[in-house]
Amino acid sequence: MTRRFALLAGLSTAALFGCSPAALLNGASRIAGDRARLAASGVPFGADPRLKLDIWVPAGKSSGPLPVVVFFYGGGWVAGERGEYGFVGSAIAARGFVVVIPDYRMVPEVHFPTFIEDGARAVAWAEQHVARFGGDPHRINLAGHSAGSYIGAMLALDRHYLADAGASAEVIRSAALLSGPYDFYPFTEQRGRDALGNWPRPRETQPITFASGNAPPMLLMHGTADTVVRPRNSQRLAAALSKAGAHVELKLYPGKSHIDTIKSISPLFRGSTPALADMVDFLARQNAVKPGH
Repeated sequence: MTRRFALLAGLSTAALFGCSPAALLNGASRIAGDRARLAASGVPFGADPRLKLDIWVPAGKSSGPLPVVVFFYGGGWVAGERGEYGFVGSAIAARGFVVVIPDYRMVPEVHFPTFIEDGARAVAWAEQHVARFGGDPHRINLAGHSAGSYIGAMLALDRHYLADAGASAEVIRSAALLSGPYDFYPFTEQRGRDALGNWPRPRETQPITFASGNAPPMLLMHGTADTVVRPRNSQRLAAALSKAGAHVELKLYPGKSHIDTIKSISPLFRGSTPALADMVDFLARQNAVKPGH
C-alpha cells in the first residue's frame, strides 16, 4: 500500500465517524506535512470565548521579521474551526511567512457585519502582537477561502472595519483570495439570506460595492467548475478593480470545483491546482521577498 493510498484510506475511514472534510484533510495532511510549526494556539484576540487564533511559523530559524498572512477559512458563515486548517497554516508558513488563523463568530449567533468585525479584530491583534512571533507588522496580508475570502475582501475594500478595530488605515499590504463571493445580491440562497439579509442596505454587504483605485493589490483565484460560489464573483470583482485602476490579478482554474482550490493547498492534493504556488508567488512579490525565504 502506497503512502498516498494509505492516507486517502484513512480519510475514508474517518469520514464514517462524522468528521468534517476540513478536519479529515487536516489530520491526514500532518503525516505528509510541510516544514512549519504551530508557534501558539488558542491565543485570545477579543472578549468572546470564540475569538481565539493560532499562529504558524517556518520550522527553521529566519533572518529578520517575516511577512504575515492572516487566513480566514470558509464554511458559509455557519461552520469552521481554526484547528481544522493547520494544513493551510503550515503550507504557507513553510514558504517564508508567519500565518495567523483566527476563528470568528457565526450564524445564527451573529449576523452581518459581526464576522467581518471579528476579522478586523484579528488583523488589529496581528499588527500589535505578531512581532513577538517573528512577523513584520508592516507587511500584513490577507488570505481566505469561500466565506473567509468574503471577510478578507470586505476588510481590504471597506476599510472602516479595520479603523474601528484599532488597526492602521494602510495595514493591509495585499490580499490573496480563493473562491470567494463578492457580488451576489440579490441573495438567492438561504445561507446568504441568513447571514446578510438582516442588513437594511444590502449593497453595503457586497465587496464589489467598495472596489476602488486605492484598494491593496489583490489576487482572485477561482475554479471554473465552482457551482457553490460561481466564478463570475471573482471575474466581476477583478473587472471592477481593474476599471478603478487598482492592481488585481485573476487566476481561473479550468474544471476545478469550489473544494478543489482549498484542497490543493494540502500536500495530499498539491498540484491538482496551482493555487498554493500562485498565492505564494503573488504574496512574495507584494512583500519583496523570495518565495520560500
